[in-house]
Amino acid sequence: MTLSRLAELTADPAACFVLIARDGADTVELLSGDVVDVDLLADIPLTIDGTSREIFAMVPYRQVRERGFVAQDDGAPLRCVIVDEHLHLPTSQLLAALPTAPVPLHDDGFDIADAEYAAIVEKVIAEEIGRGEGANFVIRRDFTADIDMDDRTAALTWFRALLTHERGAYWTFAVFTPGHIAVGASPEAHVVAREGVVTMNPISGTFRHPAGGATKETLIDFLASTKETEELFMVVDEELKMMSAVCSDGGRITGPHLKEMSRLTHTEYMLRGRSTLDPRDILRETMFAPTVTGSPMQNACAVIRRHERKPRGYYSGVAALFTPNADGGHDLDAPILIRTVYLQDGELSVPVGATLVRHSDPQGEVSETHGKAAGVLGAIGAIDRDRVAEARSDADAPAEERALADDPQVAALLSSRNARLAEFWLNPQGEEFTGPFVGRTALVVDAEDRFTTMLAHQLRHLGLTVTIAGWSEVQDADLDAADLVVAGPGPGDPRDLQNRRIARMREVVARRLDAGAPLLAVCLSHQILADRLGVALTPLDAPHQGLQKSVPVFGENASIGFYNTFTARVAPETTTVGPAEVSADAASGDVFALRGAHFASVQGHLESILSRDGIRTLERLVSHAFA
Repeated sequence: MTLSRLAELTADPAACFVLIARDGADTVELLSGDVVDVDLLADIPLTIDGTSREIFAMVPYRQVRERGFVAQDDGAPLRCVIVDEHLHLPTSQLLAALPTAPVPLHDDGFDIADAEYAAIVEKVIAEEIGRGEGANFVIRRDFTADIDMDDRTAALTWFRALLTHERGAYWTFAVFTPGHIAVGASPEAHVVAREGVVTMNPISGTFRHPAGGATKETLIDFLASTKETEELFMVVDEELKMMSAVCSDGGRITGPHLKEMSRLTHTEYMLRGRSTLDPRDILRETMFAPTVTGSPMQNACAVIRRHERKPRGYYSGVAALFTPNADGGHDLDAPILIRTVYLQDGELSVPVGATLVRHSDPQGEVSETHGKAAGVLGAIGAIDRDRVAEARSDADAPAEERALADDPQVAALLSSRNARLAEFWLNPQGEEFTGPFVGRTALVVDAEDRFTTMLAHQLRHLGLTVTIAGWSEVQDADLDAADLVVAGPGPGDPRDLQNRRIARMREVVARRLDAGAPLLAVCLSHQILADRLGVALTPLDAPHQGLQKSVPVFGENASIGFYNTFTARVAPETTTVGPAEVSADAASGDVFALRGAHFASVQGHLESILSRDGIRTLERLVSHAFA
């Protein structure tokens, strides 16, 4: 019955259906129903005529505009399948029924040549990361080809190949709707919400298995990479910003783990917290994963808009399954749309991206996009080693895959990473805050870096009642009413007086200083405060993006994470500037912290997972501001 139903759907060119194989399951789910396209996430019809419905949604990248972020608009629909039928097909029986004939590719290659892509990488590193626009950015290009086969038959063939040859995928899926076919094996659960628990799964770092498969030795070399380690820490920081926005307990980190797939291995963490939000709101606040966009998220979208040649379609969006639960609400399961083949009218597209950080090598990032495309195309049987650089054919795979994460040396190397991280985010925090500042209020002014959500959570942990307001919406009356104003971090050049955001943050800092009212300034706002005190601002020789340093902070050394491209700098051995005490690097004069009557500031991000002494230092600086 179930296989015949699939045959009926496949034969009907107007039928809409979805196949999903979830990690560890021995069945494939078949969902079918009518399609409706909606404008906003809030419009996803979880309830129809008073009845809770199961909904499968394809959420395109362009939906980031719901958060006020920029995106090229290609009109890719927010497409919903209203599930009328949800069947489970035994995987072994389904494999026997799916087509197996090869699907030859023609006119295949990347839409952007290697040399052009390398030039884009160099430009992003120099002009975006180099001038303080963010810590990391993902720039994509597409592998494209033509096929001489019916799109649905090709997609089913490739879905079978993924079920057979790919391992470790969170979802293996095929989606058939009018004008849009997608088939893929996503390694990453972007966000899951079940029984009030929200889980996010940041994955970063890509180890391409050599011919013959991964070995302990080659994997250890990968795990020892500074670039790969810092890349993972930065995306964890970015996703914790999202968790702190949707979870009352801020979120807790577990891991790291290895995500071992057939041709690639990644490193990952799991983030968990509790939330009572509607799952559509959770999805909106977590659009989209920094692993496929960058950080800070808002500026990453702007960088993508400046440097990518065409709109993203569904790449880096999510597939989202909303399922009614026993509490009368809906659970959410939403993997990222990566490692995915898109088919339309005989044309294939595989979007892939590399994460660019300050350590990036342009040729290495070119190679990473080749490896990611080859991972998808090799898994579906569409290429061999000669078709895409650095591909690996099935013949190269070892006869028996080994779980390298079980090796004691590998496990110890992974575990050792947590020694660098803040215990605050590794340990349960609870939701009852009874810190030293109970009864006082704080207003956090967001300068377009949602590190403010993590900062707000830490301030609540210290007992403060916290409100966050964006720089463009905060009113002077709000600034005057708060017991403490926290002028937050943000991207950009603090010297750029023509920038409206920078100008407004200067007004925020000046208003509190002039009133003699408690103020804490962080990162960008620390630089603005320093400038007002007469301290010179200058670009760093190399950006400090995701850099952990042990620095002096008024008599105590503190391990703090830094995300800055500019610094305030005084002459070496300077300890005071006007009314302010200075904590600075003894050799360079780079200013790490300032404090004076009712104000304090810090260059680093005390809320970052890299700030092992973050909560302690935050409490000290807030105490001084209140003194």
